[in-house]
Amino acid sequence: MSEALRCDSHVHIVGSLERYPQLPTRPSLAGLAPLEDLRSLAARRGIARFVIVQPSFYGADNTLLLESLDRLSEQGRGVVVIDPAKVLPDTLTGYAARGVRGLRINLYGAPESQEHHLDREFAATIDVARKLDWHLEVIAPIGALVRHFEILFRSRVPVVIDHYGLYGHASPASAEGVRLLELLEQEHVWMKLSAPYRVSTDSLETRPNKAWLEAILAAALDRCVWGSDWPHTPPPDAHKNGNEILGGYRPLSYERLVDDFYAALPSQELAERIMGDNPARLYGFSD
Repeated sequence: MSEALRCDSHVHIVGSLERYPQLPTRPSLAGLAPLEDLRSLAARRGIARFVIVQPSFYGADNTLLLESLDRLSEQGRGVVVIDPAKVLPDTLTGYAARGVRGLRINLYGAPESQEHHLDREFAATIDVARKLDWHLEVIAPIGALVRHFEILFRSRVPVVIDHYGLYGHASPASAEGVRLLELLEQEHVWMKLSAPYRVSTDSLETRPNKAWLEAILAAALDRCVWGSDWPHTPPPDAHKNGNEILGGYRPLSYERLVDDFYAALPSQELAERIMGDNPARLYGFSD
């Protein structure tokens, strides 16, 4: 596969506070993470396509994401956050024309007592996604995914699960692990092989867990995509002061993330499928 067709399927872009204000309820202020820096880093590993995912601190204000898609043109796709009760059909049509292909539901760091909102949020969001032929992207720890198994299992649109399913301390053979893999066996469910540090005791881990990687690939080889999670924000509880500016995110090497992922796979051909063919199908990139 041509290097130009390789895709990083999970990145965030962060702009200046003056032009792109962050939510007052954010746990911290995110530092600059411009598109130019990302493209420069990714080019060293032959990656030129990107899927920009709306970060939680921008809420439903997708302005910067859309502007970044305009600059990427056909090399970019987006996953946005919306309020299904307020967003206008014309707005969504405009999003689609600019490269948006998915809607995000975020339960990462949310207490279990708030998860009952997922039922209503999922139902409303799935109606929007179905009309536009988009997918739903869900970031949630494995326990939340298992608790809402039926909703995800019976989804009428594709479901993309972030960051290896945030399996925490669960193993593939554990009760939760088996349930997650059962969900992943469904033809409409995809997995992002992204951010191994979010499922490790090492906050700077760049290598996929061998047992989990093998189990996920066995369940959904053609429904896995790779993502860097750049610029590598800290865990939700790492910063409690909402006025604190993150200086440098996690000090991780983009090149090492790519190299360690390739090294964990049995073949170059498989890596190219996960970084090229699979995201092309999921996000509608043109060959």
